[in-house]
Amino acid sequence: MSQTTAARADGRKPDQLRPITLVPGIAPHATGSVLIGFGDTRVICAATIEPNVPTWMKQQGVKGGWLTAEYSMLPYSTLDRKPRDIAKGRIDGRTVEIQRLIGRSLRAVVDLQKLGQNTLWIDCDVLQADGGTRTASITGAYLAARLAVQKLIDEKKLAENPITDSIAAISVGILESRELLDLAYVEDKDAEVDFNVVMTGRGQFVEIQGTGEESTFSHDQLQSLLALAQKGLKQIAAEQTAFLTKQLLGTLKI
Repeated sequence: MSQTTAARADGRKPDQLRPITLVPGIAPHATGSVLIGFGDTRVICAATIEPNVPTWMKQQGVKGGWLTAEYSMLPYSTLDRKPRDIAKGRIDGRTVEIQRLIGRSLRAVVDLQKLGQNTLWIDCDVLQADGGTRTASITGAYLAARLAVQKLIDEKKLAENPITDSIAAISVGILESRELLDLAYVEDKDAEVDFNVVMTGRGQFVEIQGTGEESTFSHDQLQSLLALAQKGLKQIAAEQTAFLTKQLLGTLKI
């Protein structure tokens, strides 16, 4: 069987995304929220806009607003109960890394000057983890942020949309010499090479995280994996646009 046709454990082709599900309004007290599913991975992404900015911005006289992100995996999101960070007395390194990645990704497509004197809080809580929690979080966080911004525009609290482009993320990797798109946990845990790719709707890369897990990869494999990620991200961007068009009733500038 060729790489592009051989079925995976869940029946997908190597270049096929898991089914994406998007449910708006999952957290009604947030300014905007979405429950996103990448297959069996499910994440609540909520965006809350507060009319204030961090103290450091005020002290330094920095104009505009700010965006920050928090991420957590709920105790029942994995097969074995995951202790809450508060029980451990600290936030683990993986959580800090993912929070920073989500924040960097969203700030790449938000004009903080146009956000005004507001802080856009992004909260991503993993309900169920089956690989790709960080990529699902980024993809869903953009949608939650866009819904939140539109609410403030409709309420005349923002003069214009500060979001300059869409943003999404996906994983790619090599498992048993096959290049795979959107790895589920059973694939991710054994992958020889594992990448997370963040890209804007216009096709600009924001971040590429890649590593060989006790393995190496060639320049050709790197280019092939990036092309595979781009293919998947274009499909995700189309789904994001369709979702927002429906939710925003045809707002011109998605």
